[in-house]
Amino acid sequence: MINLYLNERQVDAVTILDLKGRLRVGGNAWALHRSIRSLLLEQKTLILLNLSGVTFIDSCGLGELLASQISIANHGGQLKLFGLTATLRELFTAAKLLPVFDIYENEEEAIQQFSKANDPVASPQLALMS
Repeated sequence: MINLYLNERQVDAVTILDLKGRLRVGGNAWALHRSIRSLLLEQKTLILLNLSGVTFIDSCGLGELLASQISIANHGGQLKLFGLTATLRELFTAAKLLPVFDIYENEEEAIQQFSKANDPVASPQLALMS
């Protein structure tokens, strides 16, 4: 049984979780859940998941990704994904989840999008809400 390994790192205000292994029912999905919850308690609400090392996601893992998306949004934050393998992209397509998540090809592109979303000049909606 291959576990899910998580590595946390920081780039400016963005917390990146590098995932490696299988995101599936049981302790593996709970590991992600605990990590996201811990980050939110630390007021870290800009979260980027690197899925390039994920070899498998089951329905429980997909559910955890969706739950994470909702929790982060409820805390005023954003969740973005990058590094989907061809297999994961097929899974997200079949589950009709591609439009649900902000998915990017690489880390740099995703981080730039966090910056744009938090810049009132680049995002007039945020300027109006201020």
